[in-house]
Amino acid sequence: MPECKYIRYIFKNDACSTWQPWGKPMIDLRFSTALQMVLSVALADKDGFRCTSRTLAEGLGTNASFIRKLLIPLTREGMIVAAIGKGGGLHLGRSAGQITLRDLYLAVTEDKRILVAREDIPSRCRISANINEFFAEVATDAETAMLDALARRNVADSLTNLLRLDDFRMKRLTKAANARRANSVANEVKRR
Repeated sequence: MPECKYIRYIFKNDACSTWQPWGKPMIDLRFSTALQMVLSVALADKDGFRCTSRTLAEGLGTNASFIRKLLIPLTREGMIVAAIGKGGGLHLGRSAGQITLRDLYLAVTEDKRILVAREDIPSRCRISANINEFFAEVATDAETAMLDALARRNVADSLTNLLRLDDFRMKRLTKAANARRANSVANEVKRR
């Protein structure tokens, strides 16, 4: 694979679609970022606190312009609405149970395929002459399976699962902190 000093950009409208210098294609982070954004907005709505593109950017460790770019398809599809003025911010545009992860994925990735065949393969044998057609079938099957899996999940269920995971995480942290505290007390008693 040829080395290239340019990195493929995340957005499909960007001009550069080459390889990273270390020879691997760049991973598209739009879906995972948009999912975290929508889940954060859903939690803000549930808990009654204000959520803005700036708070999302800070929470995601990215810049607000990237967040605003992702908000465009999310607002266009009615998943998120933005309120202006005092007390404004971002809110879910429809109930969390009505937003599937499939809807979210399709909104932010638009028509980008998950898997794509190389188009620069010369037809020199039976394999190379037919690989693109064969690979298109494989890619379509994989994409259909992924979209079906995403369609079975919605934002409400995802938020419930994340909050359950957070409860487990907090219990583990509390248990570890108590164990450290008990160990510290035991060591202090030994020193006396």
